[in-house]
Amino acid sequence: MNKKALVSVIMPAYNAAGYIAESIRSVQQQSFEDWELLVIDDASKDGTSEIVEALRAEDSRIKLHVLPTNQGAGFSRNIGIKAATGDYISFLDADDLWKPHKIQTQLDLMKNENVQVCFSSYELIDERGKSLQKQIKALQFLPFKKLKKANYIGNLTGMYNASELGKIFCPLIRKRQDWGLWLLAVEKAGFAKGIQEPLAVYRERENSISGDKIEMLQYNYRVYREVLGYSSVKSLFWMLLFLWEQLLIKQRQKVDLK
Repeated sequence: MNKKALVSVIMPAYNAAGYIAESIRSVQQQSFEDWELLVIDDASKDGTSEIVEALRAEDSRIKLHVLPTNQGAGFSRNIGIKAATGDYISFLDADDLWKPHKIQTQLDLMKNENVQVCFSSYELIDERGKSLQKQIKALQFLPFKKLKKANYIGNLTGMYNASELGKIFCPLIRKRQDWGLWLLAVEKAGFAKGIQEPLAVYRERENSISGDKIEMLQYNYRVYREVLGYSSVKSLFWMLLFLWEQLLIKQRQKVDLK
């Protein structure tokens, strides 16, 4: 990497006025300073865009796109990806946080080990920002076949090399589109590398969009059927593998820090 890379950070936001300033500051506090932050306000009604606009006035690296109608996180991320000018693309939701060395640590690994997709472990906090004393440990090596069994990439930690892979967009399904994006990225890259150190902080919220487990299973099926293009029979087969992986294997990634 002869020149400094530019990292594009994509942040969809919907009614995030209570959290977004803190999330943006976690990007501003990065030790790596060559980034652009693209905030896509998905028709918020709580003053989210006004908060972002005030921060943008003080930092030209922040860019704001306001959507006229609510379209969902995947659509919003795609607006950001399309507008991104960075060599690398990463994601941070408007209520989550990054550790100050997050970007630099990932770039160092990706450069030194010729890795095109990278992610990391992350910590959990509650809605008020209190630590839940839990951590989701990243797998050190993640091949495409393993990622098909369950989503092992925390979206707030993921980064891909857009200069090498091209821009990879979210599938246009309302939920699980982040998994769909990482499946497409890892399939193209061949594998992803995970960093064991927690580089981000995920806020567990009570009314999370992922709360309805039955509905999420339906969207999982759509990932296999629509994103990967599998037949209905093959999709059902992979759904069985997913349930086994999710219930019996992936749970080991959650570590109690108490």
